[in-house]
Amino acid sequence: MATEEIRVRGTVQGVGFRPTVYRLAKACGLRGDVCNDGQGVLIRVAGSEAAIEEFVSTLQQECPPLAKIQEIIRTPCVNEFKFEDFAIASSVSSKVKTEISPDAATCPQCQQEIFDPFSRFYRYPFTNCTHCGPRLSIIRAIPYDRCNTSMSAFVMCPECEKDYHDVENRRFHAQPIACHICGAKAWLERADGKSVTASMFSMMDDVDAVCTLLQKGEIVAIKGLGGIHLACDATVEAAVKKLRQRKRRYHKPLALMARDIEIIAQYCTINAKERELLTSPAAPIVLLQKKGLGTSKHSIAPSVAPGQNSLGFMLPYTPLHHLILKRMNRPIVLTSGNLSDEPQCIDNDEARDKLGKIADYFLLHNRDIVNRVDDSVVRVVGDKIQTIRRARGYAPAPINLPPGFDNIPPILAMGSELKNTFCLLREGEAILSQHLGDLENAEAFNAYQDTLNLYLNLFEHQPQAIAIDQHPEYLSSKLGQELAAANQIKIYPIQHHHAHIAACMAENGIPLNSPAVLGIALDGLGYGEDGTFWGGEFLLADYRQFQRLATFKPVAMIGGEQAIYQPWRNTYAHLIAADSWQNLTQKYGNLEILKFLEQKPLKLLNQLIEKNINSPLASSAGRLFDAVAAAIGIFPEECSYEGQAAIAMEALVDIDSLNNDKEKQKYPFKFTFFDSIYCIDPSPMWPALLTDLQQQTSPATIAAKFHISLAKAIVEMVKHLSQEHLINHVVLTGGVFQNCILLEQVIKELQALEINVLTHSLVPPNDGGISLGQAVITAAGLID
Repeated sequence: MATEEIRVRGTVQGVGFRPTVYRLAKACGLRGDVCNDGQGVLIRVAGSEAAIEEFVSTLQQECPPLAKIQEIIRTPCVNEFKFEDFAIASSVSSKVKTEISPDAATCPQCQQEIFDPFSRFYRYPFTNCTHCGPRLSIIRAIPYDRCNTSMSAFVMCPECEKDYHDVENRRFHAQPIACHICGAKAWLERADGKSVTASMFSMMDDVDAVCTLLQKGEIVAIKGLGGIHLACDATVEAAVKKLRQRKRRYHKPLALMARDIEIIAQYCTINAKERELLTSPAAPIVLLQKKGLGTSKHSIAPSVAPGQNSLGFMLPYTPLHHLILKRMNRPIVLTSGNLSDEPQCIDNDEARDKLGKIADYFLLHNRDIVNRVDDSVVRVVGDKIQTIRRARGYAPAPINLPPGFDNIPPILAMGSELKNTFCLLREGEAILSQHLGDLENAEAFNAYQDTLNLYLNLFEHQPQAIAIDQHPEYLSSKLGQELAAANQIKIYPIQHHHAHIAACMAENGIPLNSPAVLGIALDGLGYGEDGTFWGGEFLLADYRQFQRLATFKPVAMIGGEQAIYQPWRNTYAHLIAADSWQNLTQKYGNLEILKFLEQKPLKLLNQLIEKNINSPLASSAGRLFDAVAAAIGIFPEECSYEGQAAIAMEALVDIDSLNNDKEKQKYPFKFTFFDSIYCIDPSPMWPALLTDLQQQTSPATIAAKFHISLAKAIVEMVKHLSQEHLINHVVLTGGVFQNCILLEQVIKELQALEINVLTHSLVPPNDGGISLGQAVITAAGLID
């Protein structure tokens, strides 16, 4: 007889792993036990060598749906072995090296039960089992046991306790198990405080009453899994407009939820990959291409996504959402319940206080949300997933690091200022936090600190190094410096675009000591090595260092941050960088954009540039997009969020123009030498673009020509740099590469040259992925 200890690491707690071990061990005739501890799962078995081999092999093949085995270590058991049978033992507290499963969408079996009148879970909005339900959103500490979650407030009834202890039951050790008798309750409130009963709107219950309210055009705040949302009927323009006005969110697209795929298919095209994403346990918001008008009985209200050619859809991911949407034959808006730029509300009283003037009704419940988790946003580009916001369903699942990063000290990377995430690095893996938002807002910064403390405690992570962005004014950088000083930890400032490139290298498995790649990082702004603002960079980079080979020609950002929200400032700066204003007005003075700019205080603006007052030079590709968008009439005066004009211009692109006779439609770019490096100079593009405007070429065609031309200019620069440097891989990163048209054009042209192209999939190309890059660059330096 053989005896072994089998250590299993990975996502193995709270996912039905121990019952699977129990079932397989019994089937193989083994004795022993299995328990959770801080390292994952520990199995002790006794039996014939053949039986143990069969057990280990079958365990890997029949892993539960939400489990992910990263490592199995087998050692002979040296302790006395007294087991007469196989048993599931209690959890053991020890050094933490385990993982926390992300929240998972309701599984098909639980969906069936909540609509089965003969099930005890019939219409119970918090039904779950080991294959689905809350995880990160309710956990306070690990091991992932009920006592360490917000479910500790609810004492199991005898029926739930029976299921919980029945190893043959799907809910065996499902920590959030609960039912109508013993679990959380949901209830309906009026925002004005007046009494309300569900019978006024439904014969079923408060949850069903929400459906009636939405159909009546009301706005309802709904407490869900990782936060509170605001909902209304997405096909009623008046309701959507009312929501936008009350929330003061005037332009950003709103997310949609529909009962099933068939409803979504009435409004959008869905390919196999997108369908797979929508129905996955992560259940993210998937950006889908809009169909033409008249394909559905109910049209989506124009205010849902003004100026967009895509819609962000998700399917119900909790029983609560399934029950609300059961009678709803059309989509609803389901957007974050927050005040402008603040984090999503998670607390009942906070919601009543902050959302009381936005929502007409509240559907609340009494299960605390411990960890705020926004909805994730993804899209499919080509045949590859592009993550735009990594949160519910994905975080905090670890990202395995490439070879060479196995033995690294614990590192904390603080992330960026906008679209912030932070990253914990440890022994070959990166734990990236969920999306935490823009830290410029005080509430968001407070939430960032709370979540950081929670993660450090949950994972018992004691960093030996802290990585920050080089930008001295980022709040995340300042907090990192404070933490480093208080704990006497060494700090590592990391250049913004180097971090973008390293993040893409890491998620694509580029080993530590690989040759340098050519990284193309296009974004809004990042603090450069020379103290100026970068944003259109070609860096020859590995994990340890980089060399700036090329950039976009720097242009003044007139008014600093104002240029992000007032695109005309970028148009004016680019135009006068290309030619004198006198020449421009002589040749193109009849154009609307020049007439528009003539109304601005140009003398003052010129003085700001000449005297370098609040007008820093920036090589930003994002601002170039803004400049072109404003020139063709897209939001020239003001945007309500960064990149709005550029996103609208992408949506405007005439696909036929894009695909027909590309060479004739090319705008010229110039390649120059500036400050000892190569530059892409868009100056020659401007007269050609203005001439197109004079000839009344449509904005859609101009937008298409600009995308094609920019892609070609980027590829030409790559070809040029390839002649001087050995380049094995080209990395495409930065927020500008969320533009699908530019991304696909550049990939296609580079692949035609047989160049290997790396893009993002696991982490966002925008600043949401930057903490991963900061962490691996720091690790590479420490390994030296």
